[in-house]
Amino acid sequence: MTPHLIALLVASAGGNADPAQETPPVATAEHPRSVPGDSARTVDDVQRATAASDIVVTARRRDEQAQDVPIAISVVGVKELDGSGSFNVARLTQLQPTLQFFSTNPRNSSVNIRGLGAPLGLTNDGIEQGVGIYIDQVYMSRVAIATLDFLDVQQIETLRGPQGTLYGKNTVAGAIGITSKPPSFAFQGRAEASFGNLDFAQFKGSLTGPLSDNVAARLGVAVTSRRGTIHDVATGDDVNSQDNLGLRGAILWRAGDRIDLTLAADYSRQDPKCCAQTFVRVGATQRPLNRQFDALAAAQGYEPPSRDPFDRVTDLDAELRARNVLGGTSLRAEAELGGGKLTSVTAWRFWDWLPANDRDFTGLPITTLSQNPTRQDQFTQEVRYAGQASGFDYVAGIFGFYQNIHTTGTQRQGPAASKWLLAPSDPLSNDPGVLDGLTAVNDIRLRNFSGALFGKFNWNVSDRVTLSPGLRLNYDDKVGDYSSVVRDGQGVLVPTTGGTDRQAAQRGVLRPQSFSGEAYRAWNLSYDVTASVRAARDVLLYATYAHSFKSGGLNLNGLPAANGVLQSQLAQVAPEKVDHYELGAKTQFWDRRVTLNLAAFWTEIHDYQAVVNNSSTSTLRGYLANAPRVRVRGIEGDFSIRPSARLNLYANGAWTDGRYIDFPNAPCPPELSGGSASPASCDISGQWLPGISRVAISYGGEANAPVRLAGHAGEAYLGIDASTRSRFSSSASRSIYTDVAGYTLLNLRAGFRTDAGFNLFAWLRNALDARYFDVLATTPGNTGLIAGNVGDPRTYGVTLGFGF
Repeated sequence: MTPHLIALLVASAGGNADPAQETPPVATAEHPRSVPGDSARTVDDVQRATAASDIVVTARRRDEQAQDVPIAISVVGVKELDGSGSFNVARLTQLQPTLQFFSTNPRNSSVNIRGLGAPLGLTNDGIEQGVGIYIDQVYMSRVAIATLDFLDVQQIETLRGPQGTLYGKNTVAGAIGITSKPPSFAFQGRAEASFGNLDFAQFKGSLTGPLSDNVAARLGVAVTSRRGTIHDVATGDDVNSQDNLGLRGAILWRAGDRIDLTLAADYSRQDPKCCAQTFVRVGATQRPLNRQFDALAAAQGYEPPSRDPFDRVTDLDAELRARNVLGGTSLRAEAELGGGKLTSVTAWRFWDWLPANDRDFTGLPITTLSQNPTRQDQFTQEVRYAGQASGFDYVAGIFGFYQNIHTTGTQRQGPAASKWLLAPSDPLSNDPGVLDGLTAVNDIRLRNFSGALFGKFNWNVSDRVTLSPGLRLNYDDKVGDYSSVVRDGQGVLVPTTGGTDRQAAQRGVLRPQSFSGEAYRAWNLSYDVTASVRAARDVLLYATYAHSFKSGGLNLNGLPAANGVLQSQLAQVAPEKVDHYELGAKTQFWDRRVTLNLAAFWTEIHDYQAVVNNSSTSTLRGYLANAPRVRVRGIEGDFSIRPSARLNLYANGAWTDGRYIDFPNAPCPPELSGGSASPASCDISGQWLPGISRVAISYGGEANAPVRLAGHAGEAYLGIDASTRSRFSSSASRSIYTDVAGYTLLNLRAGFRTDAGFNLFAWLRNALDARYFDVLATTPGNTGLIAGNVGDPRTYGVTLGFGF
């Protein structure tokens, strides 16, 4: 969504989040509001001006007007977040067509911008995200943060394109900057409660005020709960529920006239019954018919509870859990020094992930336990200086990052595994004891250090022309260990090679392997340059070239084997090398009532990091591989119009074309895999990259009118937000079975608000009850079973908020 649309909605969408930032009193036709100190200007004039020019962003590490920044950037304010129900990143994607979020559980999630960032599929501890998520200038290394509720948020900035010369961590696709509401020296508070169907309940509250003349504090809380949208007939539970808690506190100390210190701490916890992927369809593979899903199910007398995924039922028999706990502390020091600002940000973050999954996606006891509990500790330190002089300004900084990850995984097979996973021609398939109790215990460790020097220089060549070169020198040092110890149901170790026929069969399902001290170390140089021209007062043109990289990594999900030989050459993954070109225009018309921002981009990536699946193994092990070359190109447009303070409309759209240009040895999709004559690999050059819709659009608006309700003057309003996206691939190697059909989501809201901060509105989300999938996936064993995450059904409810 455009920065200007956010400004246009600031006075009219959702409840006031902070009385200190309330809009002027509501006007009536008889008494138009005037501005204190300027009787010639009405409030409509002020709101129009605010819409045009007063959105302040920190995209270049200094306060600037959004329309003056030569970067494709979207800004969403707190009132729009509240009004549209966008309380996490997944919901935010409905407002921003070039932002994509995919998740099968908090660990296996990815955030992409313009289709780039992280590969779809199983998360691998040994790689990094291409989209940086920053909360109050602290880098969040785990994308699981994106599944949590926004907590006491003031503003969210989404920057599109490489940002390595401005931000601590290198980001090849873009960055999401989340700014929390700061402590205030005026006593203020805000409370909001929402209730809806599916037993939805959400409470958000904040309180801020002075502790002394130079110390202020702020506390924020958010609680969300909702019944699950999938009914498990095996357990009687409603799964894929929501159970979120978030707490945040901050203390601001004005240590002097020119020094501020902010100490902040936060804790967020999710503990839902999640995450079930349901039966979607069966697709034919090259396997013998008696080893495909329908025959295997019939052999065990099994039938899914429904073959229509939108019946929203499953029969998963293993425990489901997705306990996701994140938190940490930070200390930010800001000092006005020598005509500029010196900023230091010191932070520690932790992440505890305690899952339980049903990885056979059926009601049969094939895989009875599948979990990868993870503990991460992260330390970051950033120091930067933003200065200016006659004719130029600059930002220079140093960044350090250390991460320690320890994952302890367990997978256990059940009594139905032998008949499901072994060939019917193998007599061992008729012996449940061969695989029953077969257990792999994995131990995965990563020590990850990254350090960087970065800087950006803006030279005002003339009053209209600015050149902005940037540079980043980066060093990465990663050391990883992987161990998978496999024992049979009697506790006997399964050897890595040799042994009995029984052990060979067990090894074909869960393969013991280990490697230690695998290291990736490298220096990398990133650079960019932007030329911008102020063609007119409200017209900014810019062109950008950026050469960037995404750090190389380690395969820490285990390595595939070919003919019993571990493919150790896949232990390391090369860095992505990115060349990015962009042209943009930021324009306003009709006395700044209309905003139209355009951008065209072309991004070439060499050694693209893709998560691929080895369909030749029954465990369908996901691992990382480098595609030699991919390309993403597109055109974006952000449009908003506000003819008066009573009406605003917006439409944001993107056409994006993402393809593998060169990937000749990719894993084959399931329809080409599994047969004795099936190719070992497939050339998927020219095929779609996963997760990218060629067309994505967000559109809507809000109208309001002055009314009196119960003797109180206020505004009645009606808001509409809709998003449409076309078909996209949900697999690294595009399959005819895993394309997700396009869909449209329509959200409505209507309510009444006052200047005192009271806001009462009803909301309807997915009003048309669209049937859609968030993601589709192949399942272990290449049986042809396709599972998926069904999107939320129609939901409705009411929200009441007030400030004081």
